[in-house]
Amino acid sequence: MADETSALDFEMPVVELETKISEIRNLNQSETVNLDQEIKALEEKRDKLIQEIFATLTPWQKVQIARHPRRPHTGDYISMIFTDFTELHGDRLFGDDAALLGGTALLGDQPVIVMGHQKGRSIEDSMMRNFGMMHPEGYRKALKLMKMAEKFNLPVITFIDTPGAYPGIGAEERGQAEAIALNLREMSVLKVPIISVVIGEGGSGGALGIGVTDRILMLENSWYSVISPEGCAAILFHDAARAQDAAKVLKLTASDLLDLKIIDEAVPEPAGGAHRNASAVANSLSDAFKKHLKELMEIPTQKLLDMRYEKYRKIGHWAEIQSVQIESAPKKARKKKA
Repeated sequence: MADETSALDFEMPVVELETKISEIRNLNQSETVNLDQEIKALEEKRDKLIQEIFATLTPWQKVQIARHPRRPHTGDYISMIFTDFTELHGDRLFGDDAALLGGTALLGDQPVIVMGHQKGRSIEDSMMRNFGMMHPEGYRKALKLMKMAEKFNLPVITFIDTPGAYPGIGAEERGQAEAIALNLREMSVLKVPIISVVIGEGGSGGALGIGVTDRILMLENSWYSVISPEGCAAILFHDAARAQDAAKVLKLTASDLLDLKIIDEAVPEPAGGAHRNASAVANSLSDAFKKHLKELMEIPTQKLLDMRYEKYRKIGHWAEIQSVQIESAPKKARKKKA
């Protein structure tokens, strides 16, 4: 059940109903009162309301759900989907980045390398994880894990959930752009199958640094874009408060990107979002991973690399237009400043 402190504005009617249901359940514990029918009626009303609200979400509302404070993170999915997870640390160059969680694990009987952006829950944990924004050492740790996967012929699964790479001075001094660029290059030729899934936010190069993969999945209420709605609004409209308008034009939702053939599968979430039934989402992701891995592992290595190359070459489109000669307007005399 959601609470008022973490609920989004459009979730409030549902939260109010759930509060009433909880209060009536407490009264129902008395032997002198039987309120089962009233509880059932309210639960049916709540379920119907959830269906109505979440069937007509705007792109901006989906962005808000992707950032929901109770939304499951990479660590949650790893614990629910994989077994025998052993976390590995460090980039062998500078240090460890807690914003990336990664290591070895089993997906059923299949050994894999799994990693992903990790956000925190509490203020202390969020600061330690840097709110899921990786430093260069995070991307170098990811590359270390991927090279390990290549050496031992293990598939790679990555979870994407970041507003972007950390843009701090220290990160830039230690080669943030170079670290991301190196990952893009090395992932494009990695000789093992790679699958990624956007579970929340997929912001710009921070997401792409672990996102150049054979199959790209997205949860239904996640977003994936070259820039955040706030950043886009600040550039286009000179007003970050117009993020809602920017979200519409960015085409950043799972359904948009599936239509554009940028992603390979949109994984549905329960009505109300992943935070209302994380185990159901984990089961759906587990099934999707197994399905895609089975297909990818049957493809010869060179063909897999060729398909990966073609996949990214086909993203986007262009069209030639005839050049138009524009006559320049006569220059107006400039007034000299006094």
